[in-house]
Amino acid sequence: MPTLCLPLSRLVRSKNNIRKLFTTKALNTRGGIRVLSSRPLWHVNCRGPKYRPTSCHRIPMEQLLSANMCTSSLSDKDMTNWLWCVYNETKRQTEDLIPVISNNFVNPDTIFANNEMSLQDIEIYGFDYDYTLAFYSSHLHTLIFNIARDILIHEHRYPEGLKEYGYIPDFVVRGLHYDVQKALLMKIDAFHYIQLGTVYRGLHPVPDKEVIAMYEGSHVPLEIMSDFYGKSSHGHTMKQFMDIFSLPEMTLLSCVNDYFMKHNIDYEPVHLYKDVKEAIGDVHVKGIMYRAVEADIEKYICYGEQTHAVLRKLSENGKKMFLITNSPLDFVDRGMNYIIGKDWRDLFDVVIVQADKPGFFNDRRKPFRRVTDKGVLLWDRIHHLEKGQIYKQGNLYEFLRLTGWRGSKVLYFGDHIYSDLADLTLKHGWRTGAIIPELRKEIKIMNTEEYVHTMTWLQSLTNLLEHMQVHRDAASQAVIQQWVREREDMRSRAKNIFNAQFGSLFRTYHNPTYFSRRLSRFADIYMASISCLLNYDLQYTFYPRRTPLQHEAPFWPEQTSAGAMNIPFQNHGTGLK
Repeated sequence: MPTLCLPLSRLVRSKNNIRKLFTTKALNTRGGIRVLSSRPLWHVNCRGPKYRPTSCHRIPMEQLLSANMCTSSLSDKDMTNWLWCVYNETKRQTEDLIPVISNNFVNPDTIFANNEMSLQDIEIYGFDYDYTLAFYSSHLHTLIFNIARDILIHEHRYPEGLKEYGYIPDFVVRGLHYDVQKALLMKIDAFHYIQLGTVYRGLHPVPDKEVIAMYEGSHVPLEIMSDFYGKSSHGHTMKQFMDIFSLPEMTLLSCVNDYFMKHNIDYEPVHLYKDVKEAIGDVHVKGIMYRAVEADIEKYICYGEQTHAVLRKLSENGKKMFLITNSPLDFVDRGMNYIIGKDWRDLFDVVIVQADKPGFFNDRRKPFRRVTDKGVLLWDRIHHLEKGQIYKQGNLYEFLRLTGWRGSKVLYFGDHIYSDLADLTLKHGWRTGAIIPELRKEIKIMNTEEYVHTMTWLQSLTNLLEHMQVHRDAASQAVIQQWVREREDMRSRAKNIFNAQFGSLFRTYHNPTYFSRRLSRFADIYMASISCLLNYDLQYTFYPRRTPLQHEAPFWPEQTSAGAMNIPFQNHGTGLK
């Protein structure tokens, strides 16, 4: 899991450091107690926990001298003071840990494992092309947005006023859901709950109360979710955007919705969704994007020197390689010539273009066709997939029959979790690697002082709430509700660090996103780019972290969370234990 999901305890390097967070040493002074260090915040005796105040705030000593006294004997004023003592000391000790935690940075070029996998077992490496071998600059999303917007205006008769809108680079993130009938864009977690504060109609957020009223809560039922590949079909009303190319599509949907609302234009959301989808499709299908990129390749493709180094490393170690992409030959050839050189085909044992994934992995009907260098399709039957030749269409079952490349000796890399990886994992037993370009940016954010400070205190405050919520008297609850509000503010701040509208690609507050859960299910490993392979030898074994399940006792100090600590509580005011 990415580091942002880890509790504070995982970020602390030693058992002593994490114990310091919830320990203190009391020193008697005239009229009260001062905190030094090293004594538990709570001391358990036969009559239940006896809490000790933990800051320089004074609490009358006569109320704390009795060895058997518990917090239920404190007055409302003293209970309030005591809770804030615990809060202040927790915050002070959390701040003391920041320098230690700040040194525990994550390398953005790391490969992360969801499933144990050894490169020693991998004999064949397969690759997608777009956003796997070839990476694109931000200019490409602007290009797709502008072309699709103009198609809406000129071919679908949308208002000329839409030309006022340009592409907004940081408005959306990948993995969002779009409610086709309600025209709402939102982030949903792994349990089908909407993350409140991330629901947008057009370019503006929808109030939480309105969202809860529309969905009768924040849960999205399974029957209206998108199908297996994130598509809205067969009566489904939700579409999930999993492709990096979908960022301009989401932005265009938001901009057109915004225009219609701003000008009080009555419109049918379903028609809008279908028209935008068709316009974006035309950018690809009609070859408009391909021709634009080929005409100015240096503007749109990031030079892939490291891509060449990865492929050369695999080739020199005797690994077989293949390419399966939905892009056409001319586009791939032009890009690979730029990234690698004219001899790029020599690195691959098989090259397949216009494969029509994910249909390629499921449809047995389409046979392979060989493509000449001039793009002519030959009609002869394919008995062998020859190195140096280019093939179009086909299907995976025929691919397996002709190559014999089966099972866990094959590792395939792609950026689309559904179209590239899901079927290979579930049906064919290949190993899979997800390329997540956004990962590098998010890790760099996670390594900042602002993020470390925010998340460390958020985790400490959450642990504090978990322990102190048992005090049900009015005075205690008044304090605790202030902490709850502070936690909500901290959670919003943490979200905004990544993206002001939708937050992290991987998190909906504390839960994994819908995107993140699918990533963990369909990808054995994931990384920011295939260049990360250069940091590992080809005998390396990737081991996923063994994090405890909720019902398991933690075996390592960094896995300990407040919920796993075996600390009895007495419910102040109710006697509930």
